Amino acid sequence: MDSFEELYLLYFDDVYRFLLKLSGDKDLAEELTAETFFKALRGMGAFRGQGVRVWLCQIAKNCFYSHCRKQKRLTGPEALDGLSLSDEEMLERVADAEDIRRITQALEELPSPGREVFRLRVFRQLSFRQIGQRFGRSDHWACVTYHRAKERIQDKIGGIKIE
Repeated sequence: MDSFEELYLLYFDDVYRFLLKLSGDKDLAEELTAETFFKALRGMGAFRGQGVRVWLCQIAKNCFYSHCRKQKRLTGPEALDGLSLSDEEMLERVADAEDIRRITQALEELPSPGREVFRLRVFRQLSFRQIGQRFGRSDHWACVTYHRAKERIQDKIGGIKIE
């Protein structure tokens, strides 16, 4: 992992949007995003180097739940009733470390350039045009390479759908 400042700049928006979706409050999302990165900085030694976005969102979710408990707004599983299905799915994906481990392992076994294209698309969220330019190829090539890599990963892990 690069410097903490790079981590912060790369993932701030993702963590903030995740917390904004959970809380529905811009000020609270900003406060909890700051708390998330503070906790991430303190816990860098425990980080295993895979799935940075997932790790940060897990910290963010825990910060949100802690805040809710302090405000006595979270009383149990019924607290998830207000979330839309897509939010619940997002929380399940963030929380499911076994799936993440399997996806990461399958990704590491993927040959180049598929592995790099998949990483650039999923983790860096680059467009197919940007990916194609990095490889001196077309955006169509990048799109096809990404989808083939995604299919290979899904075949290896079985049962987990990657969007």
